[in-house]
Amino acid sequence: MEYELRDDLKYTSTHEWVKIEETLTTIGISDYAQHQLGDIVFVELPDTGLVLEKGSNAAEIESVKAVGDLIMPLSGEIVEVNQNLIDSPEIINTSPYGEGWIIKVKISHTDELNDLLSYNDYKILIESEEK
Repeated sequence: MEYELRDDLKYTSTHEWVKIEETLTTIGISDYAQHQLGDIVFVELPDTGLVLEKGSNAAEIESVKAVGDLIMPLSGEIVEVNQNLIDSPEIINTSPYGEGWIIKVKISHTDELNDLLSYNDYKILIESEEK
């Protein structure tokens, strides 16, 4: 199956995407991840102002098939959450890289950006998981 990937984003091995704008990042789950979850029915968003370390759970995403976590790809402070997901969590299914973004984070350790996957590295990862 072909999944939408964008070459202007970075990715994680746990299927989050990161859009980097200096020290502010927008984070969501990839098209591959939302396909794996199926129809998303609920998103538990974190509080703004919360400071989380890379690797910690930032949000919970519930679908008809499973419950998944949004794992923090970078350490930082949550400065905004996508309030539209409260009433319309299915936006993640229809627009994972656009209106379906989940959180915005002010990053605290820019060196962690080096740990993110490029478009090509992420494409290889999902191809290997499909086998």
